[in-house]
Amino acid sequence: MLDAFTKVVAQADTRGEFVSDAQIDALKAMVSEGPKRMDVVNRITSNSSTIVANAARALFADQPQLIAPGGNAYTNRRMAACLRDMEIILRYVTYAAFTGDASVLEDRCLNGLRETYSALGVPGGSVATGVNKMKEAAIAIANDPNGVTRGDCNSLMSELSSYFDKAASAVG
Repeated sequence: MLDAFTKVVAQADTRGEFVSDAQIDALKAMVSEGPKRMDVVNRITSNSSTIVANAARALFADQPQLIAPGGNAYTNRRMAACLRDMEIILRYVTYAAFTGDASVLEDRCLNGLRETYSALGVPGGSVATGVNKMKEAAIAIANDPNGVTRGDCNSLMSELSSYFDKAASAVG
């Protein structure tokens, strides 16, 4: 796992070059966005149970066969596993948003997840739908302007959205 700073330095070192002015400017911009980034992560983290529960509720309303007898989320044990997995994905999305880098999400959460779900018979499309529902809820919460650092958050919301998209495509 690399944070944005370590990644830039490692890439420059691999090429045998100095860190460029453009890379330094990009890192400066990231530092200036630090309070907004932390506000977003704190909001998502403090509302994680609600985000996961509402996304699951919406998923099961759209796809009731998942919770019907014989469905992949039927029985308390399977439902708990589904909610646990959604929470883990959300947690790693917040790690990526905090560091400004998707490698922690990809390396520690998503690598091999599709194969695992396929082996267990978990419908990847349904998991991807659940991730997209979490994305909608998390962005709505994170983008609420009340009580957070003021400023343009479009690029940060786009970045956050991209992490959810990576997760959805990894399992879908």
